[in-house]
Amino acid sequence: MGINVNITISVTFAIGSALAAIAGVLLCSAYPTLMPTTGSMPGIKAFTAAVFGGIGSIPGAMIGGILLGIIEILGKAYISTELGDAFVFAVLIIVLLFRPSGLFGKNVREKV
Repeated sequence: MGINVNITISVTFAIGSALAAIAGVLLCSAYPTLMPTTGSMPGIKAFTAAVFGGIGSIPGAMIGGILLGIIEILGKAYISTELGDAFVFAVLIIVLLFRPSGLFGKNVREKV
């Protein structure tokens, strides 16, 4: 088709790396303490949002992130500020119990 796959992969990796670097600079400007575990919780929450929305579904990951953010903020505001992260993971467990593929994920049957 005329599209060089290697160049496309390289450009995608470069864009992703640049966006991660910008996110790291913004995170470190908001929280001035830098440790090896500085970005672990935002990374885990981003992965949780992707699983919540459905792996492989970009709109699902976006809606999952928005819903998890709303759930976390409402949980911190009305129930307990110390359990804000626990609400996110509890909702993930509940969703995965009832919809293992996520909210917008598709069940793919694998032929054996």
